[in-house]
Amino acid sequence: MVSCRRGGASASIDRLNKHFTIARMPVMASQYWNSIHDNAPEEAAQDAEGPQTMRTLGDNMAWLLKCIAAGKAAGIMPPTPEPWQAMNSSR
Repeated sequence: MVSCRRGGASASIDRLNKHFTIARMPVMASQYWNSIHDNAPEEAAQDAEGPQTMRTLGDNMAWLLKCIAAGKAAGIMPPTPEPWQAMNSSR
């Protein structure tokens, strides 16, 4: 989730998501980009869409955690990562 004054958060969200995916982490979606726009805390309260997006994100995160717990209880484990193979692009 990103807090910002203007729409530049999309680049920050992009960077975070790229890091999460190369680290094999689940990325949780919401109904829009996981950002809220404000210049001060009281301004965030005026952003009706931002808090709704964060609530949806929280609901989706809770659902995913329950799914992971149910999977583990059923004996379903996450995949075992293969050893990383580095590419030499200077060949």
